[in-house]
Amino acid sequence: MDHLSRMRLFVRVVERESFSAAATDLGLPRSTATEAVKSLEVHLGTRLLERTTRHVAPTLDGTDYYRRCVAILSDLDEAESALRDATPRGLLRVDAHGLFTRTFLLPGLPGFLARYPLIDLHLGQGDRLVDLVREGVDCVIRAGEPADSSMIRRKLGTIREITVASPDYLARHGTPCTPDDLEGHRAVGFVSSLTHDVLPLEFTEGEKLRHVRLPARITANDSETMTDLARLGFGLIQAPAYRFARDLEEGRFVEVLPLYPPSPTPLFALYPQNRQLASRLRVFLEWVSDTLGRADF
Repeated sequence: MDHLSRMRLFVRVVERESFSAAATDLGLPRSTATEAVKSLEVHLGTRLLERTTRHVAPTLDGTDYYRRCVAILSDLDEAESALRDATPRGLLRVDAHGLFTRTFLLPGLPGFLARYPLIDLHLGQGDRLVDLVREGVDCVIRAGEPADSSMIRRKLGTIREITVASPDYLARHGTPCTPDDLEGHRAVGFVSSLTHDVLPLEFTEGEKLRHVRLPARITANDSETMTDLARLGFGLIQAPAYRFARDLEEGRFVEVLPLYPPSPTPLFALYPQNRQLASRLRVFLEWVSDTLGRADF
């Protein structure tokens, strides 16, 4: 293994906090990875990693060397990609919400992959916080303003939000015509994972955004559970319009206050700052942005 290969391996071990995971990522035996890092430490004359049976972490010298390696390897990758065939290729790991993936990405994936036949794609699905570097994920797609300032964020578009309720709920409580008619109504409370508070409902009135807090007998922190609770008639909910498309078509939900919609939700892609934007990720994000721009939701 040459010196640059050892540097790349060392960077991967630090990021994955594991010799085994780094070796798997790079297609190497674990023993090869261990010996390569030991060789690097001998060459530099210092210990780069602290090793335990469960954890691998860089020493102070290792942390400094890691940062320098990342900068050197990024510059090298950029220089090489400018000179060689820049055809997007390789495995791309993306994490996005399952329903968003099925609604917006899957229908167009055959065309995308036919256009870029050298790209392989892994789709992780969920709303959880993802450690992109440690888990080897290239980017996550998330709704709402990102809270993690350590990531580069790229806005992909906006998602239209609506207010809905079940026919049974509206039969019992009436259908409001304006936000002023909401007295006596209930909501299914959505608990924010950031603030741990129940979020108010939003309504656009002209150029102003009005927040309304309704009583919530049941609260939840999962969007799918909230949708199920609203189907059972526990109250009003607000969410992206695409989430309710089938329910609206089949009569399980009715849109209410359509003239007073919630503010649209921005959609962002997040990826690490210390990475050159690989061509496979760049073309994927351009495709997602274009897909959202043409979506009728």
